[in-house]
Amino acid sequence: MNWMKYRFLYFGISLLVIIPGVFSLLRFGLNPSIEFTGGSVLELEQINLTGNEIKDRLKDNEIIDFKYTNQNLKLHLKPITQKQADTIINLLTVNDQKPKLINFETVGPVLGQETLQKTIVGIIIAALLILFFVAQAFKEIKYGACAVIAMFHDSLVLLGSFSLLGHFFNLQTDLLFVTAVLTSLSFSVHDTIVVYDRIRELSRLHPNLNFESLANRATTETMVRSLNNSLTIILMLLSLVLMGGQTIRGFAIALLIGTISGTYSSPFTAVPLLTVWEKIANKK
Repeated sequence: MNWMKYRFLYFGISLLVIIPGVFSLLRFGLNPSIEFTGGSVLELEQINLTGNEIKDRLKDNEIIDFKYTNQNLKLHLKPITQKQADTIINLLTVNDQKPKLINFETVGPVLGQETLQKTIVGIIIAALLILFFVAQAFKEIKYGACAVIAMFHDSLVLLGSFSLLGHFFNLQTDLLFVTAVLTSLSFSVHDTIVVYDRIRELSRLHPNLNFESLANRATTETMVRSLNNSLTIILMLLSLVLMGGQTIRGFAIALLIGTISGTYSSPFTAVPLLTVWEKIANKK
C-alpha cells in the first residue's frame, strides 16, 4: 500500500488534535493536583448529607477542590492543621454520627515544582541523547531529528489532551502523570526505531528502490506487529480506565492517550517526516 501518498493527510490529522490542545494549554493550562499546588487533602466517608448541605456547612473554609460521591468526600483545601480538620469533621457530623476519616495530609508545593523542573530537564536531555543515538545508529542526522519531532508530537498530544480533560472534566495532573508522559515517550521512540530499522534493512536488500517505496514497504511490514503490540497494551489500559480505582484512573488515561498517540506517530508522523526530508534533500 502507498502509505506515504497520504502523508499530508496524516500531518493534517495531527494538527487537528494538537492545535485545540495547544490552545487549551495556553488558555487554561493544566489542572495541577496537590503535589504541584500544595495544600491539604481531607478524605471522609459515611457522610449523611447532600452535596449542597456540605458546601453550606463548609462555606467558611477555603476549598480548592470538592468531590462527593456515594457518601465519600474528598476535599482539597488551603493548608490546615489537624485541629482545623477535626473542626471540619465536627461540622459534618449528623445526629452524633461522625464521618470516618480515610486520609488527611498536607503537602507543600516545593516537591512538585522540583519534580516538574527535573522532568522538563530530563525530557530535553533524553531528546538530545535520542537524537545523538539514533543519528549514530543510522549514520544520518535525519533519522534522529524525525524521531525526536515525533516524540514531541506525542508530548503535545498528551499535554493538550490533559489540559482539555482538566478544564472540562476536572481531571488533575499529578506526579503519576509525569511518569506516564516519560513512559509514553519511550514507547513512541521504541516503535519508531523498529520502522526505521526496517527501512535500513530494505535499503540494503533493494538498493534500486527509491526512498518512498522503501518507506511504504517498511510501514506495511511493521504495521501488523505494531498494531498487535499496541492493542494488547491499549485493551489492558482501557480496562484500567473503566474498572480501575480513582487513584490510578488519571495515570491509566495518560498512558492510554500516550500509547494511542505513539502507535499513530511512528508510521504516520515519523516515517512521513523522513520521506519529506529525503525529498527536500534530493531536490537540493
